[in-house]
Amino acid sequence: MGCIRAGKGPVLVLVHGFLSGMAYWSKQIESLSKNFEVIAMDLPGYGGETQQIGPDSIADFAANIFEKLDCIGVKNFHLIGHSMGGMIAQEMALQAPNRVNRLVLYGTGPIGKLPGRFEPLEDSMTKVQQNGMIEAKHYTVESWFKKGSADLNFASGLNLAEKVSLQTYINGLQAMSNWSAMGRLEQIQSQTLIIWGDRDRSYIWLQPYTLWQEIKNTNLAVMPDCSHNAHLENELLFNQIVFDFLTSR
Repeated sequence: MGCIRAGKGPVLVLVHGFLSGMAYWSKQIESLSKNFEVIAMDLPGYGGETQQIGPDSIADFAANIFEKLDCIGVKNFHLIGHSMGGMIAQEMALQAPNRVNRLVLYGTGPIGKLPGRFEPLEDSMTKVQQNGMIEAKHYTVESWFKKGSADLNFASGLNLAEKVSLQTYINGLQAMSNWSAMGRLEQIQSQTLIIWGDRDRSYIWLQPYTLWQEIKNTNLAVMPDCSHNAHLENELLFNQIVFDFLTSR
């Protein structure tokens, strides 16, 4: 399986989002592995696992990660989820509260239909079926950066997205659209940090605000002048925020 393990210390699991892969976390792996055993893995259908078809449910993604962690003998861990990966992380924290120590939900929310997104998920599914994936992937990845395609990380992000199959693309949108944590957030027991870039066009303020209000024992960090991929746009600030949260008493 596509998996990176780096560093020593408390285990920190990183879960990437839609059209992405574990390579998206390279700047976090380099920094956080100095104090943690960082584990990042490709979700089925993404990154180095594109020979598979990705699941069409968030619960199935969560089950896949638990299975992989069980295979390598990891029981308890800190958990970071980005975007769709943040939905997966919420599901994991709900399913196995005794396994997730501290939880970081980043650029994500509890409402899978993504209200206020740059375009509705249904429109994305229709467009990709009618016009193909090249254009859809380009403008989706472009929307994740404040500078759009001018961002230095855009090319590598697009390269990951281009490898995703049509069925995995559609399944991912369906997985998000059919999922919700509303009415369940108060069941999350982990001490939680919400991170949000204030220029995020995929998850509007309603999403992180709801997480912040509904999950007990929760902190909020808003990264100024950053978009959906704040961890790439300002990795120094992002990494410091995460480190401070995970090491605070």
